[in-house]
Amino acid sequence: MRYTLRQLQVFLATARHENVTRAAQALAMSQSAASGALSELENQFDIKLFDRLGKRLQLSELGKQLRPEAERLLEQATSFEQNLSGDNVIGGLRIGATLTIGNYVAVNMIADYKRLHPMADIALQVANTQSIAEQVASFELDMGLIEGELAHADLNIAHWRQDELVVFAAPDHYLATSEQITNKDLLKQRWIVREQGSGTRQAFDRAMQGILPDLYIAMELQHTEAIKRAVEAGLGVGCLSKICLSDAFRRGSLVPLSVPDRDFQREWYLITHRHKFQSAALKEWLDLCQGRWSGGSPRPV
Repeated sequence: MRYTLRQLQVFLATARHENVTRAAQALAMSQSAASGALSELENQFDIKLFDRLGKRLQLSELGKQLRPEAERLLEQATSFEQNLSGDNVIGGLRIGATLTIGNYVAVNMIADYKRLHPMADIALQVANTQSIAEQVASFELDMGLIEGELAHADLNIAHWRQDELVVFAAPDHYLATSEQITNKDLLKQRWIVREQGSGTRQAFDRAMQGILPDLYIAMELQHTEAIKRAVEAGLGVGCLSKICLSDAFRRGSLVPLSVPDRDFQREWYLITHRHKFQSAALKEWLDLCQGRWSGGSPRPV
């Protein structure tokens, strides 16, 4: 065999960091050793894996084509090494989740997973749909749990579960006691909503078709808790997932508004890279997501 697993590690780390020095640091290698391994891999096959743009290394077209298979080979080798140990070791997982799922669903799922695998190393990255999709596509994350609709040639996108957005206001808002909110009412409001690129914003925009250009978007915030606090302070009305509003509704610090003529239903999705090797850890996590888990029934959310 004319290449080594170490060479693949350096190639992939350089692809992630776009810099040999940072790749070497991530692999606990010297810069010269990492640079030598990368050069040797390219020279052995007379290929160019990266285009040099100053200090930045960007994958060449060939590098882009080879990266998914290199990721798969290295993950298979890691899984094989774990199996050789005979200890049924569950490897690490890098999970990405959008804000609502990350804060209100994924943490409980991780707790369920770690009850069966206490030593499992799980990292959770919380960001908006666009960011999570980009990180799964670049192999920085093993999979993603997202709220927004998505189309991406490199990703498998599977329906996961349904969710619903709710329009809400402070309890002393003049619409709080209204039985039915009309389009005219909606157009009069100061809206406090999520930022562009988030699944919640995507669902809100879709629900407001026909009047969206005329809505007054007073504030765009990246965090659900910030939106809830702003609405509680009387700065406007909001629209978020029902799952992150239930406690506030129960306390009475916020109240739901009835908007019967608008469709606030949406889907949540599971995303994985089409060419990613599914380790035992990832397979078990996906089974947990889909309710097929052998570790017992996950807690309701």
